Amino acid sequence: MSKSRQGRRTYPAQPRRSPSPPAGGHRTLIFCKPYKVLSSFTDPEGHVTLSDYIDVPGVYAAGRLDYDSEGLLLLTSDGWLAHRITQPKYKLKKTYLVQVENIPTEAALNQLRQGVVVQGERTRPAEVELLAAEPDIFPRSEPIRYRPTIPTTWLKIGLREGRKRQIRRMTAAVGHPTLRLIRTAIGPITLGQLIPGQWRDLTPAELKTLKQSLTS
Repeated sequence: MSKSRQGRRTYPAQPRRSPSPPAGGHRTLIFCKPYKVLSSFTDPEGHVTLSDYIDVPGVYAAGRLDYDSEGLLLLTSDGWLAHRITQPKYKLKKTYLVQVENIPTEAALNQLRQGVVVQGERTRPAEVELLAAEPDIFPRSEPIRYRPTIPTTWLKIGLREGRKRQIRRMTAAVGHPTLRLIRTAIGPITLGQLIPGQWRDLTPAELKTLKQSLTS
């Protein structure tokens, strides 16, 4: 790991410009966003941004991932694609690994599945699975604070909407604050073997599958 301009430990970025960009047309990238990186290319307050990792002209994040969340972020120069990825009416599922405090009961899990009230509005039904073991995932650049008397549990959650800090607010509403949040998939596109700070272009096959999922 290397040290950022704010003094914290970060994952090393790969070369910021792709050595062999595809010829012509729009460009769509998959990026594994590290913890404490903004989902934008600029920040007047000097936080670490996408520009610290990616130097590809004309691409912008299709949606967002909170500063303290990690994982899959898609960036594209295709406005049509960005619009459909971010609009809930196209019902593109986003999948997350979520570490929470304590062990949720089946009643709490069912509340999450059926929808909970967040800021006065009920969330849409979600897919929620209690994982039997800790997932095989990269470590966070800053470990979570463990408390010996409070166990933690991992959930797999699938959403088809994307309100601000939605999962954190949902788990808090049922008494299980989120400790770590990693997005692993957007529709058919998965994080795969990328680690924080790495990115690549979507393959033509991946791009075709993604577009089909947004028009079917």
